[in-house]
Amino acid sequence: MKISISMLPQPEGLQQHSTGPARTNEFVHSDGQRPVDMKPRCNASLKGWNKIYCNVCQPISPKFSYFRSFKTMALLEVNNLGISFTSEGTRFKAVDGISYTLERGQTLGIVGESGSGKSVSALSIMGLIPIPPGRINSGSVLFNPDNQQAVDLLKLDESAMRSYRGNHISMIFQEPMTSLNPVYTCGRQVMETLLIHRDITKKEARAKTIDLFNEVKLPRPESIFKSYPHEISGGQKQRVMIAMAIACNPAILIADEPTTALDVTVQKSILELLKSLQQKHNMAIIFITHDLGVIAEIADEIAVMYQGKIVEHAVSNELFNHPKHPYTKGLLACRPRLDKRFEHLPTVGDFMEESSRSALNLFKEIQDEQRKKNHEKLYVQAPVLEVNNLQTWFPDKRSFFGRTKEWVKAVDDINFMVYPGETLGLVGESGCGKTTLGRTILKLIDAKDGSIKYKGQELRNLNQKQFRRFRKDLQIIFQDPYSSLNPRITIGSAITEPMNVHGIGKGRKTRREKAIELLHRVDLSENHFNRYPHELSGGQRQRVCIARALALEPEFIICDESVSALDVSVQAQVLNLLNELKREFNFTYIFISHDLSVVKFMSDRIIVMKDGKIQESAEADELYRNPQTEYTRKLIEAIPE
Repeated sequence: MKISISMLPQPEGLQQHSTGPARTNEFVHSDGQRPVDMKPRCNASLKGWNKIYCNVCQPISPKFSYFRSFKTMALLEVNNLGISFTSEGTRFKAVDGISYTLERGQTLGIVGESGSGKSVSALSIMGLIPIPPGRINSGSVLFNPDNQQAVDLLKLDESAMRSYRGNHISMIFQEPMTSLNPVYTCGRQVMETLLIHRDITKKEARAKTIDLFNEVKLPRPESIFKSYPHEISGGQKQRVMIAMAIACNPAILIADEPTTALDVTVQKSILELLKSLQQKHNMAIIFITHDLGVIAEIADEIAVMYQGKIVEHAVSNELFNHPKHPYTKGLLACRPRLDKRFEHLPTVGDFMEESSRSALNLFKEIQDEQRKKNHEKLYVQAPVLEVNNLQTWFPDKRSFFGRTKEWVKAVDDINFMVYPGETLGLVGESGCGKTTLGRTILKLIDAKDGSIKYKGQELRNLNQKQFRRFRKDLQIIFQDPYSSLNPRITIGSAITEPMNVHGIGKGRKTRREKAIELLHRVDLSENHFNRYPHELSGGQRQRVCIARALALEPEFIICDESVSALDVSVQAQVLNLLNELKREFNFTYIFISHDLSVVKFMSDRIIVMKDGKIQESAEADELYRNPQTEYTRKLIEAIPE
């Protein structure tokens, strides 16, 4: 017998749900067919109904039902949450009246750019909003783990909140290196959580920690238990954080950007781990990210946040197939596509501004024939850079007398050429040697052996004084703009300092004018000249680093993971800027990244590296269409769709 909505009692308080998921999409069979008599009468929030089954399948997909017993509550209900902060005497809204519910076993994705309020809303659930300068203006966060009496987490004092934090609700923070204590071993930090919330001995806590390390699939659990955070990789640190978060079997796991800046293969393994742990422990997950491609892999429902508000909320498939809000459409469009190559990546701003939407028709697709003609002109030139048999090794183990017994071969017998005006992509997982290779070319790291020729000049034979005249032509944009800018000097000083060193510009006034001109060129204003790095966003800091590199009028720039930690929308803006600058100044790039979709968009050719060696090299589109090695196929398969 099929069940119709009309057969169920009407719950009280039925309200139109303007931004919630379209409930019609939940009434589908597991094969995607929709029973016609299960269509609700309106797009409404139907809180308090029992699970609905049809006559041919399991509970309505996705894997849980939003329709609950009229006498029960959701595991978590966020109602009209408003949060503000005071900065320099001005109060601004970080979260503006958002509402959503979370069921046990459900994954809710919250997506948006930096500053949209997604992380702040999650921190309020954990009771981690600093008051002052923060303030809860309105709303409630009702937590009901035992289906009896709900607790408003916003009304608990710190002592009461401590019994919930880490025990019933846990959080995986964005940056594991800064979240883990560098002076304690990984094992001790996980044990601490168990000893606080569980009545167990240290011996039992140690055994449980080893079990958790096995559960999150850490290699050598006993060894990592004794290791410090700096001694393990980024992916392993994230697994330690996950082990800590699930140690007390929480009802809710909040994952705040848990895969940002990780390799695509490590990212994929972390997502698979979270899904398997959720199924095992029946946890609810709030997954926060700026990347809709990542969230598609894990979320049942998605809430899109913009300027502190939820502007769209839908079942995952519905949101991806039929996005409604311009902001959502922009987030979906600005990630580089693998099946097409555009001259210009769409950005969120193109979709948000009415005047710009007609310009979307101007985003031209680059045809294969056009690329082929460009490459024919490119590769008849003499190479600007030649690298032959390059080796960069680091000592790993030494004897009692200090002699090196074993080496880490970070760059091992590398050969390639780069041509004027070309963008050569270097792609591979962390530890493959791509960053070491880039820094070796610039003599920031000494090579053990091999040859590096720039315009026919052997660079390895030059001392630092002789090499200084080449520094002007060879520049680098580092991965983390915050750590590569001096926090004690202004943006203007950061840009003019290299000009002072290399004698570019006549006098202070001329250099200031050139610095302001460069700020305008990277879409910043004169107002940024006297600001400090901490006063800028991540995307703005990266633009400053680009302006600083341009200050010396270089010919060859190495971009080392220069967009890996940026929002996808800001990433699109920076990638467009780099391509515009390349066309304007005829730059030559080596573009280093772990993200093959970004490298493919930027590059003429791609080199794939693993364990210090080149796995394969090919024209960018051809490498994606026809990878020759299993490792390259693995990188391509790990890209979120």
